[in-house]
Amino acid sequence: MRFPRASGVLLHPTSLPGPHGSGDLGPAAYHFIDWMQSAGQTLWQTLPLGGIGPGNSPYMSSSAFAGNVLLIDLAELQQRGWLGAGALAKPPPSDARRIDFASMVPWRMARLAEAASAFAASTSTSTSTSTSAAERADFTAFCQRHASWLDDYALFMARCEATGWAEWPGWPDGLAQRQPAAMAAARTRHAQAIAFWQFCQWCFFRQWAALRAHAHARGVQIVGDAPIFIAHQSAEVWARQDLFELDASGRPTVVAGVPPDYFSATGQRWGNPLYRWAAHAAEGHAWWIERMRHTLELVDIVRIDHFRGFADYWEIPAAEPTAVHGRWLPGPGLALFDAMRAALGPLPLIAEDLGDLSQPVRDLLAATGFPGMAVLQFAFAGDASGPFLPHNHQQHSVVYTGTHDNDTTVGWWAGATEHEHHHARAYLGTDGHDIGWAMMRAGAASVADTVVHPMQDILVLPTDCRMNRPGSPSGWWVWRFDWSQVHPWHGHRLADMTRLFGRA
Repeated sequence: MRFPRASGVLLHPTSLPGPHGSGDLGPAAYHFIDWMQSAGQTLWQTLPLGGIGPGNSPYMSSSAFAGNVLLIDLAELQQRGWLGAGALAKPPPSDARRIDFASMVPWRMARLAEAASAFAASTSTSTSTSTSAAERADFTAFCQRHASWLDDYALFMARCEATGWAEWPGWPDGLAQRQPAAMAAARTRHAQAIAFWQFCQWCFFRQWAALRAHAHARGVQIVGDAPIFIAHQSAEVWARQDLFELDASGRPTVVAGVPPDYFSATGQRWGNPLYRWAAHAAEGHAWWIERMRHTLELVDIVRIDHFRGFADYWEIPAAEPTAVHGRWLPGPGLALFDAMRAALGPLPLIAEDLGDLSQPVRDLLAATGFPGMAVLQFAFAGDASGPFLPHNHQQHSVVYTGTHDNDTTVGWWAGATEHEHHHARAYLGTDGHDIGWAMMRAGAASVADTVVHPMQDILVLPTDCRMNRPGSPSGWWVWRFDWSQVHPWHGHRLADMTRLFGRA
């Protein structure tokens, strides 16, 4: 699927401004979309919209289907009467430009619990208003429509909460093995908590749908992100143990990662369980089809993280502490995407094809026809043959100055080699004082159909505003911006550049 020539912004919703400790789906998200429209941008790229996992990473969610409940706009719940007048009066202590997860998470979860209790009480009495009756009907319809994943997710989260977030293979009473009697007993025992998690998902999906409709009305499409692997401590691994490389107790025998590379001398040991691809193929890749169908109900375009893993993936024995010792094994290849297309039609996907690619990966990317990615921060280490230099870009591709795993461009420039400095100055025609915008201009001028600018580079922010550092397990995903950092010239200059290079 070819995309029209366009320009967009990379920003995760948690990085938006807002009064409640982190960005969410509230007024700042709507204002951001309006700002994007005024700046000539037609794509908003996010990170995965699921819940956060270890290290607060959105790539280690407790579900491949559920939304991040920490993104729920609490003010909207208050407007509906489910939070008291003073419930939001004392938000968690926070820095407007950084997320303090330790204070934000419990504060938001407490507000959600209060709202869920009020909702349940208001819709279970004979004095319910017509509005609450309609809301209850919508909630019930949502739970029925999403039962295929929501039932397992809500029970999984309720059980995790009840056991102090213990890993599911250690659950007693046959629940880890999903014995029918144990499942029925758990649903009864955790009924109230299950209703809470269902309520939270209903709120997330309802609010996200409204925000996406606002984006569409402003001519903005959403680019989502689908991690290839999912967390072991997730509802889907627990629910479909047969689809993952687990031992008899439910623990991974091998885990995902990548060997030593640009980002890490010992590689990256992600720790996700690997798929039993033969089991997926045996059922026609039904799990992946439903996952992609669900994702495309939330977003317009999907960036698939670590696309190379579908051609060949790095298998690490679970006992290994790093990713150094592992082996490459073949992935599902084109059969998976053929099955998706047969079920879903044309696939609006972007393949994250970065790194040292083998020929099977190149062949798979060519066979699928998905656009790949070019990162300008990788362009200047070599010579004129470098694939990330704009004169070598493919038209059917997406270009970035950097991704969420890169430093900001200002930070990259501060740590770049002398060769990179010399090459970039000569190539971009700059002395380096405005390196971020010089790189953005090169991306906008590229023949690549799509360019996406990280918000940090638009705002010319330094290295302490980077989103993530691969291989570093903690201290990341915390960056936020504040509207005081956004000046009129940012939007005007971005709009002018977008028009100049035919992307408006």
